[in-house]
Amino acid sequence: MRLEDATQALAAAGIENPRREARLLLARAMNVSRDASLTATPSPQESAAFASFVVRRAAHEPFAYIAGRKEFWSLEFDVGPGVLIPRPDTETLIEQALRLVADKQAPLHIADLGAGSAAILVAALTEFPNATGIGFESAPQAFSFARANAARLVGTRAQIRATDWNAASGPFDLVFSNPPYIPSADIESLAPDVSRHEPRAALDGGADGLDAYRGLAGLLPGILKPGGLALLEFGIGQETALELLFPELEIVAIAPDLAGIPRCLVLRRA
Repeated sequence: MRLEDATQALAAAGIENPRREARLLLARAMNVSRDASLTATPSPQESAAFASFVVRRAAHEPFAYIAGRKEFWSLEFDVGPGVLIPRPDTETLIEQALRLVADKQAPLHIADLGAGSAAILVAALTEFPNATGIGFESAPQAFSFARANAARLVGTRAQIRATDWNAASGPFDLVFSNPPYIPSADIESLAPDVSRHEPRAALDGGADGLDAYRGLAGLLPGILKPGGLALLEFGIGQETALELLFPELEIVAIAPDLAGIPRCLVLRRA
């Protein structure tokens, strides 16, 4: 398949920046950088792989699934169908932890509730070099990615447990979570890359999007150490409702993401 044909196919499917995406798909098929793909000539096998990638992307399969990896916090994570793709907005949780934890060398005990690819847990462990952590992930496909990513990037400092977060017992100094928070009725209106391909269980937060937080409200006071922090991602416009759900914990901050949108709720156990 020629680059021009790929660009036209992606444009017809409604993919934004189709030429850029076509070039990136070609680079992935050739296992070279985007710049190198400008001059390199693909082999027949690479051309066939490129054509198959274009078909998948035209069906709105996320580029990260086709590439098999996604960057988060300057780290490369393996991803694929069945695991939520890490987003830059979620880096807000790590930024807030770095802002609030005075001693970066402390032997912290960290939890990631609903670990997904283990991006949050691994990023936190890279910033707190003497910390250890546990990721809780009940979805089998996501668990496999989380376990492999954690082992590759932080070794034995992270455990990934194939269970939901109700099995967490702590006590933890830091608890992170990016729970499902999209209202059920809104799932189908999301971009097709998300609504058709990413795991619904990682997106669907129930009728009002807050089901997971109600569960966390009952869990967090019992698993945080005194003075421990919980950092929770949430969706657009949910901060007011969330402020009412955690009466046993102090609200430390509601922090914005890079776009200035409130994104991270920080809670502390007294």
